[in-house]
Amino acid sequence: MSDDQPTVAISQDFMGAFAAIPRAQQKKVQEFVGKFRADPFSAGINYEKFHQARDPNFRSVRIDQDYRAIVLKPDTGNVYVLLWVDKHDDAYDWARRHRCDIHPQTGSLQLLQTRVEAGDTDPAKAEDDAGVSATSKGDPLFADLRDRELLRLGVPNDRLELVRTVHDEDGLEALETELPRESFEALYMLAAGESLQQVEQDFAASQTAEVDTEDFAAALQQPHSLRRFVVVEDDAALQAILEAPLEKWRVFLHPSQRRLVQWDTNGPVRVLGGAGTGKTVVAMHRARWLVNHLQEGAGASRKILFTTFTANLATDIRENLKKICTSEELERIEVTHVDQWVSRFLRRNEYPGRIVYDNDSDFGKCWDLALDQRPAEVGLPDSFYREEWERVILPQRIEDRTGYFRARRTGRGVALSRMQRAAIWPVFEELRIAMHQRGLRTIEDATQDAAELIEQGRGGYLPYYAIVVDEAQDMGPQGMRLLRQIVPRGKNDLFIVGDGHQRIYRRRYALSHCGIEVRGRSRKLRINYRTTEETRRFAVALLEGTAVDDLDGGDDDSKGYRSLMHGTPPEVVGFDSFDEELAWVAQRIRELQKQEIADADICLVARTNDRVTRYQKALEAKGVTVRPVSRKQADRRDQEGVRLATMHRVKGLEFRHVFIVDVNDGVIPLRYAVESSEDETERRATRDSERALLHVAATRAINGLYVTHTSSPSPFLTAIA
Repeated sequence: MSDDQPTVAISQDFMGAFAAIPRAQQKKVQEFVGKFRADPFSAGINYEKFHQARDPNFRSVRIDQDYRAIVLKPDTGNVYVLLWVDKHDDAYDWARRHRCDIHPQTGSLQLLQTRVEAGDTDPAKAEDDAGVSATSKGDPLFADLRDRELLRLGVPNDRLELVRTVHDEDGLEALETELPRESFEALYMLAAGESLQQVEQDFAASQTAEVDTEDFAAALQQPHSLRRFVVVEDDAALQAILEAPLEKWRVFLHPSQRRLVQWDTNGPVRVLGGAGTGKTVVAMHRARWLVNHLQEGAGASRKILFTTFTANLATDIRENLKKICTSEELERIEVTHVDQWVSRFLRRNEYPGRIVYDNDSDFGKCWDLALDQRPAEVGLPDSFYREEWERVILPQRIEDRTGYFRARRTGRGVALSRMQRAAIWPVFEELRIAMHQRGLRTIEDATQDAAELIEQGRGGYLPYYAIVVDEAQDMGPQGMRLLRQIVPRGKNDLFIVGDGHQRIYRRRYALSHCGIEVRGRSRKLRINYRTTEETRRFAVALLEGTAVDDLDGGDDDSKGYRSLMHGTPPEVVGFDSFDEELAWVAQRIRELQKQEIADADICLVARTNDRVTRYQKALEAKGVTVRPVSRKQADRRDQEGVRLATMHRVKGLEFRHVFIVDVNDGVIPLRYAVESSEDETERRATRDSERALLHVAATRAINGLYVTHTSSPSPFLTAIA
């Protein structure tokens, strides 16, 4: 942007305020913002000073007779920042309570709530402010931190003494509105037990040059500024922001997220993080960054492959990328789920076999023939053979008896001697023969066939110079080995994000066993930006006692995982009958609609498709308009109807209010899924997957979570009651 062009930016607070005003007024605001971005000097925009403003750089701008926008318009520099929009008196009141400063240490632009001072109209609040945590016992929480360390974390000079009055987390939370977001988060993580070194790595400013506290254009480019303000440079970006205010997180990145996006590495990167920490957002911005920063020498035809495990997630990601990427950038990002990629690749290479899944009838006939070979003397149930096939034979690609003798059976509940392995191998041998005769290949075998073709140099030209992997915990070893083969080893080759706590499919692996080395290139996101802390605690409690891996053979935990938003605790309500449950849910939905909550912001979630259909018919009978979330298309916010989804489909989505219904014993965990095995180890693993499903569903909620059951509740609920 040249020096004579104005810098026009929008704050996160403006977008939140915009989302909260009536829809009828939003159109007028959109028209004003479009005019404002195109020409902030326009004669039709009248910047008015007003004595109520604490910041001399604040101006009021008329939207219509009732509404005003608050704009930061410094006297020096060519900068215009939209800060707030509201009714006339409310907008002025907001301006009276806020100011914008450039932090002298970090150089970032900070929006601060002003403190009530002597002579103001609220002396009681001034007394409260002066005595924050005065009744707390013990040493101050941050007594060991020096002023320069607090300043590096973004604490304003005039808040240093206030921070030193804090004695506990409750006292810190009471200061949340009085501190910049970055410094509050840093202090919160310190209070939660994180080391100063780790917190400085994630939150401290890297500013080394002397800061000009009057240069607002430079301040807007600082990492901590970019998480709260976005400089809008074209109409398409502006329209995308205003059309989806709930999705503002796609625009604003935390500095720790931005560092991951722009991390120039000499090999694969692994990013872990709990639900709501922004892993997918980071992955999408990483893909865009790779397109824009690795084009030199890559060739005009080279692409980024963005892949995930399910078709649903790939569809959602493709739509979300449109909100942050230009059409030219999108042309160089290929989004597909891994099975689809395998199918297309093998078809292009004239693969002779037909790929089948578990529910294929021809595959079922092969199993019937194979089970005729099971030895009676071993005394194993039929379910054992299916589990052995899925957990041992397929992942290790065992083709003969010798390979089976050598196979690792880690995690299997039934130990087998060499003699027993020899006795049962004919079952799997017959299955292989039957499938070969019919020209069938499992997706697991087909994936490994694709990897071998590439490794042998027989797969043809592949246009990719980097791969971004989302929801990597569900990919499985075959998929990860394939991805390692698709892209050449080198700088920024693989960017892998995932969370073992959200593994809803039984596909464990270690990256190192798949040829992917991430030592020294692993990071973890800890702050949940989606849900309230109350919902996060509820969701985490559902996984209590469940062992979780870090995708590379180690353990993962929830240490340091926090949400800094607070709200009402999740409502867990039991009923005597389905009709009573339905009546309550329908009533709550109507109450939300009366509060002008859009249908697209409400979702009802059930365990299976059959159960979703049951609630769909029942709600429609009560006059509630509903819309099942498609398995093939991304959800469109402009379509009417409360959303309905299974627990699997809701993964990757978010809604302001989520109803998880029918959380009954026998439904969650699903009884037939658990009891399909006679191996207690398998049953325990299935229950863990069901826990993860409920955990994932709960973490889709932004503001309100409602969990209902009839008769006997799920044991997962009674365990945390």
